[in-house]
Amino acid sequence: MFGRFTRAAATAATILGLAGTAAQAKDIELTMYYPVSVGGPLTKVVDGMVADFQKDNPGIKVNAIYAGNYDDTRVKALAALKGGQPVQLSVLFSIDAYELMEQDAVIPFDDVAQSAEDKEWLKSFYPGLMANGVINGKTWGIPFQRSTIVMYYNKDAFREVGLNPDQPPATWKDMVTAAKKLTKQDGSRWGLAIPSTGYPYWMFGALAKQNGELLMSADGTKTFFNKPNVVEALQFWRDLSAKDKVMSEGTVEWGTLRQSFLEGKAAMIWHSTGNLTAIRKDAKFDFGVAMLPGNREPGSPTGGGNFYLFKKSTPEERAASLKLIKFMTAPERAAQWSIATGYMGVSPESYETDALKAYIKDFPQAAVARDQLKVATAELATYQSGRVRKLLDDAIQATLTGSKTAKAALDDAQEQADRLLKPYR
Repeated sequence: MFGRFTRAAATAATILGLAGTAAQAKDIELTMYYPVSVGGPLTKVVDGMVADFQKDNPGIKVNAIYAGNYDDTRVKALAALKGGQPVQLSVLFSIDAYELMEQDAVIPFDDVAQSAEDKEWLKSFYPGLMANGVINGKTWGIPFQRSTIVMYYNKDAFREVGLNPDQPPATWKDMVTAAKKLTKQDGSRWGLAIPSTGYPYWMFGALAKQNGELLMSADGTKTFFNKPNVVEALQFWRDLSAKDKVMSEGTVEWGTLRQSFLEGKAAMIWHSTGNLTAIRKDAKFDFGVAMLPGNREPGSPTGGGNFYLFKKSTPEERAASLKLIKFMTAPERAAQWSIATGYMGVSPESYETDALKAYIKDFPQAAVARDQLKVATAELATYQSGRVRKLLDDAIQATLTGSKTAKAALDDAQEQADRLLKPYR
């Protein structure tokens, strides 16, 4: 009898142990900060992908916290960490890697992605999208919400002024010529609009690349803000309003530019491909999407957000975070994401899915940002990244508003950037 009791107790203990293990497995809870004020209808799409993940992985709960734009999200995620709140992963600027490393807030994916399958996964993304995520041989960011800058243009307006709607301008000269025809003298429509709030340094990175220059060194320790071709690029931007009269004076708002385009107030705009789905949905006119025009060469910086893994997490949470990120970047989900938002699929395999193949066949504009990767460069990223970017943003806006010349503004920005970056060389 005593033996039967012992066996029964052991069985009960085993069952309780298994139940405890199951409960423990279901106890993994992830908090993910996410930027949504950057383009397109993102919240519902992310919620849907998270719900699909949780359905497939009932032992993991994901709390998605939506936190405004990229800067808002970084500030809030880091504040939560400092306040002792759990944050295991986040989508932040691809260019935030240096700052996150300096603050010892994140760990490289190589520390968690250890299996042969994981290592192959790390190699599966477009190299151009990994340029901001791989530093000193370690992978700090995984591309997800990624873009290049594209030119949206109003084909109906092109037809109205006698321009070929199927031949968008491919050079600066052609763009100015077209913009002059498209600009209405009563101010009701500008021929061109390049946003200079929000992310002016990003737009300027495109102009600099098109004029044959990069804004920073690959190791993030130097900037080249006042090289002659860079100064020339900023002068060209200023001349679009001051001399050519094809763009409004002063600054052009990032946040309202999409609506201005949809309302016919600007015939051509430079903006993120992340607006593509929203523009397609709301445009009441025929529109085109083109690669950015070049001068000495074509080009655009990549942009958008990467996944990061935060250091203050348990091994189990890191493994669950990696599982979520692999799920959300898988070819089928990357294709779904691209179709729903306009951001690009982050791997060549995503463009081989039946869904994205069919979508591009029906809507070829969806391939433009991907195709532009061939001439893309990394986005401006350095140590002291926030302060360095602000120096350049201030120089750009000072030039566009006419308070400084392009050379004086960029000389000042370069001098101050040198001072900030000297300790890292």
